[in-house]
Amino acid sequence: MDLSQAESGLSLGFHPHDSPVPRAPIADDSISLQIDSSFRCPSHSGPSIPLQLLEQPEKRRDEAVVDAEKEEDEQREEEEFSLLGHPLCLKRRRDGESSSCSSSSNPSKKASIEPGLESRIAAVRAWGNQPLCVADPEIFEIMENEKQRQFKGIELIASENFVCRAVLEALGSHLTNKYSEGMPGARYYGGNQFIDQIETLCCERALAAFSLNPENWGVNVQPYSCTSANFAVYTGLLLPKDRIMGLDSPSGGHLSHGYYTPSGKKVSGASIFFESLPYKVNPLTGYIDYDKLEERAIDFRPRILICGGSSYPREWDYARFRQIADKCGAILMCDMAHISGLIAAKECISPFDYCDLVTSTTHKSLRGPRGGIIFYRKGRKPRKRGMLPSQGDENDHYDFEEKINFAVFPSMQGGPHNNHIASLAIALKQVATPEYKAYIQQVKRNAQALASALLRRKCRLVTGGTDNHLLLWDLRTLGLTGKNYEKVCEMCHITLNKNAIFGDNGAISPGGVRIGTPAMTTRGCLESDFETIADFLVRAAQIASAVQREHGKLQKDFLKGLQNNKDILELRSRVESFASHFAMPGSDV
Repeated sequence: MDLSQAESGLSLGFHPHDSPVPRAPIADDSISLQIDSSFRCPSHSGPSIPLQLLEQPEKRRDEAVVDAEKEEDEQREEEEFSLLGHPLCLKRRRDGESSSCSSSSNPSKKASIEPGLESRIAAVRAWGNQPLCVADPEIFEIMENEKQRQFKGIELIASENFVCRAVLEALGSHLTNKYSEGMPGARYYGGNQFIDQIETLCCERALAAFSLNPENWGVNVQPYSCTSANFAVYTGLLLPKDRIMGLDSPSGGHLSHGYYTPSGKKVSGASIFFESLPYKVNPLTGYIDYDKLEERAIDFRPRILICGGSSYPREWDYARFRQIADKCGAILMCDMAHISGLIAAKECISPFDYCDLVTSTTHKSLRGPRGGIIFYRKGRKPRKRGMLPSQGDENDHYDFEEKINFAVFPSMQGGPHNNHIASLAIALKQVATPEYKAYIQQVKRNAQALASALLRRKCRLVTGGTDNHLLLWDLRTLGLTGKNYEKVCEMCHITLNKNAIFGDNGAISPGGVRIGTPAMTTRGCLESDFETIADFLVRAAQIASAVQREHGKLQKDFLKGLQNNKDILELRSRVESFASHFAMPGSDV
């Protein structure tokens, strides 16, 4: 039979007889058919005909009849013949049926595309798949400028760091599309089965990162920031106007611990909705005065006693805090936002041995995305010292879990940021590695090297040094304000932040700056590099002093003196040349 003359509407398939012709077994389910071109009619120049070999299971004669009737209903025609001893049939396609060889075996390819659907798909892709540089060139250009600023500058803000590419990919992923109000397994929306897996894994990794037993500790990874995490703790465990007590902001504490100005102005939600009385550092040493803290706490009797701060360069005596909390009947909470990475790496004392609640940011020394996290004790409470076995309630258990989870949602927040939770899970996996511990150890060595370098250059540091990742430079001995010095550094592409020093008028003109080592350590800087950075910092102070002598301390006049300043341009060039030698994680620059 000359198959080259067959009509293009035909396909080829098996149709076995009741007693099939014996043949050698075939190694697999596929059959290859090749037609020698010498059998083609020379006058035929049409295209080759798509053929399909369809081997069907053996059927009884009555089943074959039923199949034939069905095919007639579908307006198909058959021609039976034999090829190389195999019973075959030719089936005509219905009008509009695809001629693809795989169409009969893949039902999804049989369906014709709905008229107009292709244009709709193209329209969605035209809008939804545009790269940022095309969709919004203005924002793209600003973002590129920010990338270059980060790459060419020296980042010394203690609360900042660089995340890796994997974290960036999760942050910019499709997970941001999903609403997931509620907790894993108890959401207010459907379609959260994979989101639940991500959040559950993130919680497991959070506990593992800090070596916590899940029977004794729980965690909520949904807060948008540590300030939100702190306020969720207050909201869940306190009533309005209940008392809290944290480190005073000029002493190194944080606004979210209940700070208000000397004039009495309440500047945070914690101080607005709750009664706050701060404790302070010793003005001569810069260390926390634990004796005065205990005296004030016993008199004030806070419901929550807070340890932890944002610019305290020394270790915390958590055991002493526990004693004071027990004496005044307070819940002990630690805000470990700045030192969480050091705690995870076991490079400083852990608050988990003494505290009831621990909150943190997820960026800073943890090198994760920006957000907050809350750890809370669960299970049975331990017996207090001196308590007899017959004393106490056998069913006295911590009740933090339900209260805190409810405070996060629905009391304070809406749907969690699933892209943040996924990227946090990635960062927490890294935290549990030996490489991360080595990183934190280098962070501490770099902080020590920077402190020593500044001290050798006659700079005054609060407490005379540091135990962690940050140091506090008191600029008052140089006649400078933190605000003016910060501006000079910024123009030289060195980023740090002005910071109050206990005893100065920090609300108007902070007397110092805070300097941290995590970010530049992430970029690969070692002790010798921080010696160079110390030279840059001292040179910036010299420039600031010279401008101030010539133009005055008032910032308006001071800023005029910075315009086109040759010393600033020279230092900026040195800084950019130095910083550009180091890689920036998550970027190709």
